Amino acid sequence: MPVVIRIRATALLLAVVASTAGAQGPAAKAPLQKALSTTPVEPTAAPTKPVARPADPGEDAHLRNIRQFTFGGSNAEAYFSRDGKWVTYQAQIPGQAHQCDLQYVMKVDGTERKRVSPNAGKTTCGWFLPDGKRLFFGSTHMADSACPPIPDPSKGYVWGIDPYDLYTVNRDGSGLKRLTNYGVYTAEGVLSPDGKRIVFTSLKGGDLDIYTMNVDGTDLKQLTTTPGYDGGPWWSPDGKQIVYRAYHPTDSTELAQYRDLLKQNMIRPNKMDLYVMNADGSNQRQITHLGGASFGPSWTHDGTRIIFSSNYTNPKSRNFDLYLVNLDGSGLEQITKNAEFDGFPMFSPDGKKLMWASNRYGSQPHETNLFMADWKP
Repeated sequence: MPVVIRIRATALLLAVVASTAGAQGPAAKAPLQKALSTTPVEPTAAPTKPVARPADPGEDAHLRNIRQFTFGGSNAEAYFSRDGKWVTYQAQIPGQAHQCDLQYVMKVDGTERKRVSPNAGKTTCGWFLPDGKRLFFGSTHMADSACPPIPDPSKGYVWGIDPYDLYTVNRDGSGLKRLTNYGVYTAEGVLSPDGKRIVFTSLKGGDLDIYTMNVDGTDLKQLTTTPGYDGGPWWSPDGKQIVYRAYHPTDSTELAQYRDLLKQNMIRPNKMDLYVMNADGSNQRQITHLGGASFGPSWTHDGTRIIFSSNYTNPKSRNFDLYLVNLDGSGLEQITKNAEFDGFPMFSPDGKKLMWASNRYGSQPHETNLFMADWKP
């Protein structure tokens, strides 16, 4: 999703987090061999050691020892490897020749940063496979090596539904392999705790629905069918449930507007709430009724609560904060108190650290960087 909020939010929510300045419009497709180039490179912005940052008033109830890991551009959707030693994230770095989100990895201390995706198209939503030596992510590079076009501004605030497919690659950037071949938006993938299945969102059936498949792409199963956008799925720690965000039109007018935009490969992400379902798609239920845009849900280490980002206190603003909520929708608790965007939270495998993306301390408007804090339950 473009960088202007970021939805796991997924390729779609990056449309909210950062500015779209520098994004490229349509261009002729480059030769295939260029699109497949995955020679790892260091980010063009020189890596900087993590910098300690103070918590805002009220944040120290849960966040201690906050550190900033990236410095400039758009950096988001940072997710830990299973052993907690590595992080993969997508970034659009000032000065990089290809001004689209590309996939990077780094050690959890901020060292050994490398690009692992092709230097073409646009990427989103990376995730490590169990051994930490290989990962998967969404990319548009086979549909077009250029950056996807920016949505028509006359349509108002919308996200582009770009033609991502899923790919796997080694942690050093070698061994790129295509996992899906749908040719339509297919992204937001997360690996199950047992390492056997991937849950993701795709337009392959004509609507934005949630699917699961084996890690080799076989045994595809569709989990959601309600008209509207179902996305950002995330397995519970025991693998028995999936939390996700959704917008389901409530009347015929909303449904017609949604479908009209979808035909133009766009959606309007102004209304999203959180849902939970069983891993087989049964027992789907809405757990928040906040209004505004709530997205990027993931689970606490013990699986009893969900952490997510929302602007529900002022739905017209870009001030998203992190919140915790119980599985029945009770116990809503605000975690971040910064006046800027905070989103894409993920706990470390041991539950002791929280990583997220934020506009705080940006040197430029809408600059999005990665932060990590020690977590106090």
